[in-house]
Amino acid sequence: MKDSQVVEQDIEGDGPNRLVTLGRISGLHGVQGWLKVFSDTRPRENILTYSPWYLQRSRGWEKWTPETGRRQGKLVLVKLRGCNDRETARELMGADVAVRRSQLPVTAGEFYWADLEGLRVVTTQDMDLGRVSHLFETGANDVLVVRGERERLLPWIWEQVIQEVDLEQGWIRVDWDPEF
Repeated sequence: MKDSQVVEQDIEGDGPNRLVTLGRISGLHGVQGWLKVFSDTRPRENILTYSPWYLQRSRGWEKWTPETGRRQGKLVLVKLRGCNDRETARELMGADVAVRRSQLPVTAGEFYWADLEGLRVVTTQDMDLGRVSHLFETGANDVLVVRGERERLLPWIWEQVIQEVDLEQGWIRVDWDPEF
């Protein structure tokens, strides 16, 4: 028996109930419904500290409760309540794993990528460069992909490039030559 429900209310947009993807179901483990999860959290097993999870399925987002789990190599193994056999687990393959934004801890001076995506990017001279499309890691620093009249890659280097972030107003101020 599955122990999930389709979620319809207030999961899109910018509010505290919007969903933030933290990983995805990447495989099966054993015959008792255990799943392999690729987690984007650091450390990877931190994904297990959140409950409930929302899994994106063909008919919408479904709410599931993790019962137990552990890290195994680069993956996390998890047992979801109501997922008790390999066939039920197989149906969840490839699903994104998300939590509500309100479930994530708030730390002063730190930002989640999900909060930065979509923000306007303006220079210290008030020139609009576009909006943050997404971010990626390079090893040295994270990079903002800003799309406006053209695409720009801006390194996330606090105080050198990134001057100020205002989530309430929806912008990031950068010290960046618009010709770059």
